[in-house]
Amino acid sequence: MTKLNIAIFGVGAMGTLFGSRLGPLARVTLFGNWAEQIDTLRRQKLTVTQPDGSQTHHRLRATNNLNELAPVDLALILVKSYQTARAARQAANVLRPDGLAITLQNGLGNLEKLAAATGPERAGLGVTAQGATILTPGHVRHAGEGPTHLALLPGREQQIMQAADLFNAAGLETTLVENADSLLWGKLAINAGINPLTALLEVPNGQLNLDQKLRQIMADAANEVARVAVAQGIQLPYANAALRATEVAQATASNRSSMLQDVSRGSLTEIDAISGAVVRLGRHLGIPTPVNQLLLSLIKEKEKRLSVQHSNPMILSPIF
Repeated sequence: MTKLNIAIFGVGAMGTLFGSRLGPLARVTLFGNWAEQIDTLRRQKLTVTQPDGSQTHHRLRATNNLNELAPVDLALILVKSYQTARAARQAANVLRPDGLAITLQNGLGNLEKLAAATGPERAGLGVTAQGATILTPGHVRHAGEGPTHLALLPGREQQIMQAADLFNAAGLETTLVENADSLLWGKLAINAGINPLTALLEVPNGQLNLDQKLRQIMADAANEVARVAVAQGIQLPYANAALRATEVAQATASNRSSMLQDVSRGSLTEIDAISGAVVRLGRHLGIPTPVNQLLLSLIKEKEKRLSVQHSNPMILSPIF
């Protein structure tokens, strides 16, 4: 059987993690714009530190030249949400007419951007609980295993099933679902509760459970997401959003959230696709979201401070 030609858009933690797993089973090329990472992957194998502390090494193809991508059967979108529109256009340029692009990103709005570029018949939605952190260029830590769910797409059921089979063969536990909205919003509630707080305080996830006030803020943010979801007829995949956020923070106590990783690099965050999306939909539906609004504003201010500090290293950012 001919191997699928897969392009992974994103050369960060999640892109390299998926690339390391899928590489032996398909022809995989990572595409991105992080020059240091791409140069490192071209010179040496990717090192993956596994959850148990062991290390594996993987040869990956990586490029920042779209012309180096052969026509693609499957495109996986694993860039930050603010990069989705560009990645979607790039994927559309290399995707076969009968190819499929799947977003596995955080936040809301990614599928819509992907569909606008590729056509809705070629845009698929996935939700993954895999966790990964870049330690240095060419070295990623697999922070923890988690299930991946792919939503069935009318007319493309066979391709979605083929992708799920490939993921499972690669050791990425994957299940097919009729509709991923519940899972997407379930992940959003957890992200809204954990990610902004850890980024603001610059602490790992578990620190949020050690302070009663922080636990309450985390719970309130998650509950606001749940209320906005229910108002749209979407039931979360668990009964209590606040409790689930607390459980996830405890289960991933030593992990640095993706938003914390972003601010540590002085990068933009995905706050607009997480807290920002909740605030916008809440306003549209007439549901108050004051905690998400506060977290959105505070992260925006932190991004501005980091931008100034990055442009002038002599300016020290105040401690939040």
